[in-house]
Amino acid sequence: MKRNISLLFTLIFILVAASQVFAQQLPGEEKIGEAQAPVSMEAATTQVPQAVSEEEKSADRTLTLEECVNLGIQQNPTIIAARQQLMASTSSVESQRGQFGAGMNLKYGYTHNGEQPRIRNTASGYQDQWGLGINVSQPVFMGFELLSKFQKTKLQREQSDASLYNAELILIREVQTAFLTLLQGRMEVKSKQDSVARLESQLGVIQAFYQVGLRPKVDVLQAEVELATSQQDLLKAQNVVASKVARLNTLLNLPLEENVNYSGELTYLPFSMTLDQCIIKADKDRPDLRIAQKAIKISEEDVTISESSFYPKLTADFDYSSTGDDPSVSKNKYNHKDRPDNWSVGANVNWDFFNWGETYYDVKRANENVGKIQAEYDNTRLEASYEIKNELLNLQAAADRIGVGRKSVEAGREGYRMAMARYQAQVSTNNEVLNAQSRLSASEAQLIQALSDYQVALARLFVAMGTKNPSLKTS
Repeated sequence: MKRNISLLFTLIFILVAASQVFAQQLPGEEKIGEAQAPVSMEAATTQVPQAVSEEEKSADRTLTLEECVNLGIQQNPTIIAARQQLMASTSSVESQRGQFGAGMNLKYGYTHNGEQPRIRNTASGYQDQWGLGINVSQPVFMGFELLSKFQKTKLQREQSDASLYNAELILIREVQTAFLTLLQGRMEVKSKQDSVARLESQLGVIQAFYQVGLRPKVDVLQAEVELATSQQDLLKAQNVVASKVARLNTLLNLPLEENVNYSGELTYLPFSMTLDQCIIKADKDRPDLRIAQKAIKISEEDVTISESSFYPKLTADFDYSSTGDDPSVSKNKYNHKDRPDNWSVGANVNWDFFNWGETYYDVKRANENVGKIQAEYDNTRLEASYEIKNELLNLQAAADRIGVGRKSVEAGREGYRMAMARYQAQVSTNNEVLNAQSRLSASEAQLIQALSDYQVALARLFVAMGTKNPSLKTS
């Protein structure tokens, strides 16, 4: 009699549990038989929310994606170094500009002769002599060398400006990638937390069935192993998030341990530009293409500089000298009327008209270098076009995967709910529930990865076009 009563209570417990499970639904899941519109691409991110710790929520500083990019550009050491290089290039231009002006040289010194200078046994100079000399030399024609060097430094300054822009684009890409993968990591943590919660619930049900003799011990052990594995995956995901936070702090030149709440979402942002439009924009804005174009012009100036050796060099010179027997060089008894000084004005031509082919082959080398740099520019442009095409393909593939992933998550959640209900109704096995749980976790992971890949591809595409887009807005 007691045995029959025990079985009766057990059956009642199973029926109540099964009815409750059928009435339950997972977060974001519709009830059976209730019509609901499919999840849109823009709302796909809400299917797997983020796990933001209480420590992050209470952080003193909250930064969005755009704020992170702007802060990085302001204080990242790489950008500071590029700015300093630009300032150095500006100084080089001014330094080269000074070569057009007259140069002034001053000499002052003391000379002791072993014997007093004489002409036909008559003293002609001091044995201990002080001297002052001044030379002013104005370049008149240097074979276009000075002009070409000046143009070259101006091109190098423009090249440094493009290098700064390129460094900023690279930093933007790194900050955006780190930020987006951090959001991905948070979503994965939330998915792992949900997985652990589901497995803990399943373990509780199995233990209840085991205690009344309706399930074998092996089902309990299997559920415990699955739970432990899921808990390990959760710990790994949390460690990845901590690593991504440290990486972002590094890129923004913040202390590694500073508590910052990086706020954002992995959302679907439609992109409507065609491949041709992207390539045209890249030709105009990409800094590496501008750097390569400046390199071609610089190499052409090097040709002119080499050719300047074919021409004579013409300078106008003024020389002044003064000698005497004391440091003041105020008088010299050996000069006319005891005058210590003398001056002269003249023009000088210097022409190395033969040097065994040195200049000829130097010019030939410079011309061949122009062809080399031109070929490198053509290759850079080809690689830029490929990079844009590749990122567009990645963007489209990720968009397609988001559409598939959101449907997979919906199906996975429904499948897990039904598997759990069937198990509690004693019409399926523990393996069926664990498989459904595994499929749900996998579908969530695929959706999270697709959302992350889409925005990372979008960030890389903007950089490939040479466009600064801190917030990744597409409209």
